[in-house]
Amino acid sequence: MKNGRKGLEILYEDDSIIVIDKPGGLLTMSTGKAEETTAYSILTDYVRSGRGSGDRRARDRRRIFIVHRLDRDTSGVIVFAKDPETKYALQDDWNQIVLERKYVAVLEGTPRLSEGTIASYLKDNPKSMKVSSSRTDNGGRFSVTHFRVIRPGDYSLVEFELETGRKNQIRVHAADIGHPVAGDRKYGARTNPLHRLALHARTISFRHPHTGKILTFDTGIPGRFLTLTQR
Repeated sequence: MKNGRKGLEILYEDDSIIVIDKPGGLLTMSTGKAEETTAYSILTDYVRSGRGSGDRRARDRRRIFIVHRLDRDTSGVIVFAKDPETKYALQDDWNQIVLERKYVAVLEGTPRLSEGTIASYLKDNPKSMKVSSSRTDNGGRFSVTHFRVIRPGDYSLVEFELETGRKNQIRVHAADIGHPVAGDRKYGARTNPLHRLALHARTISFRHPHTGKILTFDTGIPGRFLTLTQR
């Protein structure tokens, strides 16, 4: 299924999980402030649309469950559960079930090192609506991000691999090394060449919570990222 207006694409589906490629600009789930189209609402409509067997009342009871999220402006792979048991099986053992999470981003300028690790304590600040970073314990959660420069330049293409998964982690850590994600005004970007946050959740590899089978999904590097970094 692909929703033409929002560009949401289902990469995989079975009785327990749905894996999608979310476009930038689409919320994972509503903040509750206003009704709007989200990945969650699109998938809920999808599972209740009549696909499969069962009467209408049974279809209306079908639900989608959030396992993890991407920021509104981040595109890429997200895993949803189709029942509570699967949701909790994934969330409760997330760090053991997920074997690999890789992102690609376009950064302003080129990092000094071609590859490295960024580690800091990240703390959410509701008043500023930003996440602060500190090398010493600031009451936040210790967070680790690995990076590798794929294409250096005025705009560089960089791969990030998460060792931990915190809110805004890559965005904050990119800013920490002095090269914010292009389009990320919130964390210091001065330019917005793609008219979007240039961050994409490219790859996820995880063990199926029920079968134990390793599933890997790689959505590639967005074409606009490649075009921009060829200059």
